[in-house]
Amino acid sequence: MAPPEHPTPTAPSEHSQPPPPAVAKGKGKKKDDDDLSEEDQALKDQLDLYVLRSQDADPGVQKLALESMRQEIRSATSSMTSVPKPLKFLRPHYGTLKSYFETMPESELKKYMADILSVLALTMSIEGERESLKYRLLGSEGDIGSWGHEYVRNLAGEIAQEFQKRQDDDLPIDALMELVQQIISFHMKHNAEPEAVDLLMEVEDLDLLVEHVDTTNYKRACLYLTSSSKYLPAPDDMLALDIAYTIYMKFGDLASALRIALQLEKYVKQVYTSTDDFLLKKQFSYIIARHGLAMEIDDEIAADDNDKEVLQEIVNNTKLSEGYLTLARDIEVMEPKSPEDIYKVHLIDGRGASSSLDSARQNLAATFVNAFVNAGFGQDKLMTAPSDSSSSGSSGNWLFKNKEHGKASAAASLGMILLWDTDSGLAQLDKYLHSNDTHVVAGALLGIGIVTCGVKNDCDPALAILMEYIGKDDSNIRIGAILGLGIAYAGSQKEELKMHLSAVLGDSQSPLEVLVFSAIALGLVFVGSCNEEIAQSIIFALMERSEAELAEPIIRLLPVALGLLYLGKQESVEATAEVSKTFDEKIGKYCDVTLMSLAYAGTGNVLKVQKLLGICSQHLEKGETHQGPAVLGIALIAMAEELGAEMAVRSLERLLQYGEQNIRRAVPLALGILCISNPKVNVMDTLSRLSHDADADVSMAAIISLGLIGAGTNNARIAGMLRNLSSYYYKEAAHLFCVRIAQGLVHLGKGLLTLSPYHSDRFLLSPMALGGLVTVLHACLDMKSTILGKYHYILYIIVLAMQPRMLLTVDEDLKPLSVPVRVGQAVDVVGQAGRPKTITGFQTHSTPVLLAAGERAELATEKYIPLTPVLEGFVILKKNPEYHEE
Repeated sequence: MAPPEHPTPTAPSEHSQPPPPAVAKGKGKKKDDDDLSEEDQALKDQLDLYVLRSQDADPGVQKLALESMRQEIRSATSSMTSVPKPLKFLRPHYGTLKSYFETMPESELKKYMADILSVLALTMSIEGERESLKYRLLGSEGDIGSWGHEYVRNLAGEIAQEFQKRQDDDLPIDALMELVQQIISFHMKHNAEPEAVDLLMEVEDLDLLVEHVDTTNYKRACLYLTSSSKYLPAPDDMLALDIAYTIYMKFGDLASALRIALQLEKYVKQVYTSTDDFLLKKQFSYIIARHGLAMEIDDEIAADDNDKEVLQEIVNNTKLSEGYLTLARDIEVMEPKSPEDIYKVHLIDGRGASSSLDSARQNLAATFVNAFVNAGFGQDKLMTAPSDSSSSGSSGNWLFKNKEHGKASAAASLGMILLWDTDSGLAQLDKYLHSNDTHVVAGALLGIGIVTCGVKNDCDPALAILMEYIGKDDSNIRIGAILGLGIAYAGSQKEELKMHLSAVLGDSQSPLEVLVFSAIALGLVFVGSCNEEIAQSIIFALMERSEAELAEPIIRLLPVALGLLYLGKQESVEATAEVSKTFDEKIGKYCDVTLMSLAYAGTGNVLKVQKLLGICSQHLEKGETHQGPAVLGIALIAMAEELGAEMAVRSLERLLQYGEQNIRRAVPLALGILCISNPKVNVMDTLSRLSHDADADVSMAAIISLGLIGAGTNNARIAGMLRNLSSYYYKEAAHLFCVRIAQGLVHLGKGLLTLSPYHSDRFLLSPMALGGLVTVLHACLDMKSTILGKYHYILYIIVLAMQPRMLLTVDEDLKPLSVPVRVGQAVDVVGQAGRPKTITGFQTHSTPVLLAAGERAELATEKYIPLTPVLEGFVILKKNPEYHEE
């Protein structure tokens, strides 16, 4: 490229002025020229001359003029704070050059001219004309990056529009795709990964990304892909995750690849087999155990039998109890608490303080509080405390302070206290199986299910014990056994359970309640499996019910069981939903709405939220109940990401103002699931207001929801509210019961547990946890007949969502290892430049530590390297070979 003859002064950026206002009439031209500094004036004259010369007849002169013009523009496009001088001065000539270009013969020069016009079009062309792109395609195949960043961004925008148009008109897109290649490589070199990904999404070719990422930017590109997948419509979201998975695998970031594999529900084995590092496989197993995936470790994953056993043990979650108790000892909360320690009656002044009535309902409430607070600690003051006087233990005494079906919950509470500790749990529950009281036996069976919840075992003790009781005559015992199986094997998709429980469903002699719980158990065991056979048998069970049975409140759980099979599976539900439209109108709509809300749970699908809001806006005759599930559905769908959740909270506020009674009753529960174990102040205030509502159902739902949003946080403000409510409602037995349950939830596991179904930086959603929560919430839609009636043990299904909110670091032999970590509020760093801090306002603690909602941890030492980027649950640390102690 020949240098220009006389170097021109480049426009100094200091005195770049905004273009003068075009108000002055007549003198406009004059004024403009007067205002320019000498340098600018010189530059303007220079450019005017170039424009004239570029239309010269002599190709040599022409070439020189174009070269010089190009030089000018290039040297000035570097800063983008204002329109660069040369572009500003060339504006008036844009039309002239355009029309001259049309007359030029095909030649190198014409391409040169096209390049310059393409850059001028950046500031000149009319919206939607896409001239910059047009001339770019006619121009030389040069490097586009040299014209500056803004130019490339503008081109990318125009390509997206042009691509759409060409797609619609079936025109070839090869020329565009070549340009896209150039732009992508430019963006990836210049740290603009999000822009590259956006362009590729527009032109529907994300696979290109895999070639262009390198070790420096793959993490940021993948972070953008995974975060944007939440906002993409159906097939695209999976595609984005798929590409992210491919990239992670390409760079050997296997732990991140595994998280995506779990989200996609495929490739999990592939991640295992692509490494020989046994330590890594152990870490994978911890992640899988936390997610609750039932997985067999086979020869492909680990050839050696001992290795296989080690991995299977981790996947089976057998270490959970041990790790949880390590955390409890470290935080020094092993001391068992009694319900009185939670109620803190001495802090309440005035009425209700002295209500020491030993009523059955109060004792039942105390049973639940005791179970929730001491969950997983293995000791408490009611059920396991050794008594001084007799050798039989006082648990017998507490048990018989409860009336009939209350004894079932009392016996089951032992399972909750010994949670995850299968061996001692089964041993202690065994004595109740031989009781003469059917309720006690039923409770013990349920307890066996609870103890083994989330912990698998190769010899399946729960299956062996509970199977004997499924066919008993007494329906209480049957329900205990069936629900126990559902909780113990949630998500495991065990075939033999399908056989036995479907038989109960298909038996016309089965009482309604047994039917309903069999369906729920099947729904939990086969959660999200889209299993057609089970769906069929639940549908038949629904169709064959008589008018009287359809009027029973408990029947509502049948559609929930059906929905659980399709939890989060989107379109797969449609065939079943069609069938549900043919049901009796009493249950048809209810079923339809429930199926839709569960199938799209956790997907953030905006269209479905709109549809459900539409259902809520109708004013109906009395007796219609399907708006309750619609309200819950809004929350279930919107909980997928923060933005959606905030918007849902606002929509729910509207529903409170304008909705009918049956909508208002569901709103508190919807708020409860949106902010579960995450007490946001605005939601807390709304619920506090609703807990004094005139409508008893609304206030009870609000009280339970206060417990849900504060679950396992020990939140002092909520605890205070609940204490006040307990004195406010001291005469209302039902309300007081709800207050007690909520108090138990707030102090869940003495503040070490969470109910949030999301884990791994809010990226993965555990289907079992969500299934458990949904079942309990749907039961709460009609409290009087379920939780306040004789089915209070439904509350134990919430155990499926209970997980320690801990970070426990272990060494290579899986022994706890204390290291300093920084724990702070997580910051969203997607698409930010540089290496921003991922947490803010951190404190340094030594592990094991608790992580609250929205918190993130990072190691505060260089001595160890964690085997997974997300520090949650069990994290294996290996020594850093490059670390040298000072």
